Amino acid sequence: MEKIGEIEIRVVGKSGNHNLSPDNYDIKHIASILQNVEDLLFPINKKDRPIITYDIQEGSVRHLFKTTIQTVIGFSAVLSQVQTNESIDFLELKTARAIENIQNLSRQKNYEFQIKTSLNDSYELTINPNTKFLRTENIWVDAEFYFYGILKDAGGKSKANIHLDTDDFGYLSIETGEQFLKEREENLLYKKFGVRAKGKQNIETGEIDTKSLQLIELIDYQPKFDNDYLNSLIKKAKDSWRNVHPDEWLLNLRGGYEA
Repeated sequence: MEKIGEIEIRVVGKSGNHNLSPDNYDIKHIASILQNVEDLLFPINKKDRPIITYDIQEGSVRHLFKTTIQTVIGFSAVLSQVQTNESIDFLELKTARAIENIQNLSRQKNYEFQIKTSLNDSYELTINPNTKFLRTENIWVDAEFYFYGILKDAGGKSKANIHLDTDDFGYLSIETGEQFLKEREENLLYKKFGVRAKGKQNIETGEIDTKSLQLIELIDYQPKFDNDYLNSLIKKAKDSWRNVHPDEWLLNLRGGYEA
């Protein structure tokens, strides 16, 4: 049986004139913690993640999460580095954003969050209205990207977007604006497209903020194998290398590097 460890997020504060407890802790704040925990632990691959179970207990409010000990060990290391560096810029984007969300909630409600694990030598990370666990804006710059995939959905009630299923970046939501979709007469769904988009990119890690993507251009993308074109390239290559002796060419190349 797989070994299990525990992660605790303790919330200290007031609800009106009363100390926080599970009896007066609003459900929307519970939902906020639950939404952020998955990104804290598994910012990249959620599909194959292990089970995370949840409990809430007294003192003031203790959110308890149980999952594999390997996950807990990894998260303990993250807490240690955040505490040591007093920064979240080095984290995966979704993990950084989750901690930033907790920081913002702390300031809005005047709560203190104490995050630790069940490891004996575990570090405890404290987030309160006086801490500054926010991403540094100047490491995120505007950039353009090209994505290729199958367009699986288009529309949206409050924000018009397309959903592109890609091999390299997963399932992307790209903002389009209502006017763009209104002007498209043909059916876009389940066809292959190239997408030229703009968004934010981390200049240190190269990571893309997928929540910032906005459409610039939708490109009809129907890749096909062209045998005649490939044969013409092969023929050109043969002609170019016809009078070249491989051993002599390699000897000259090595001599050039030695020089």
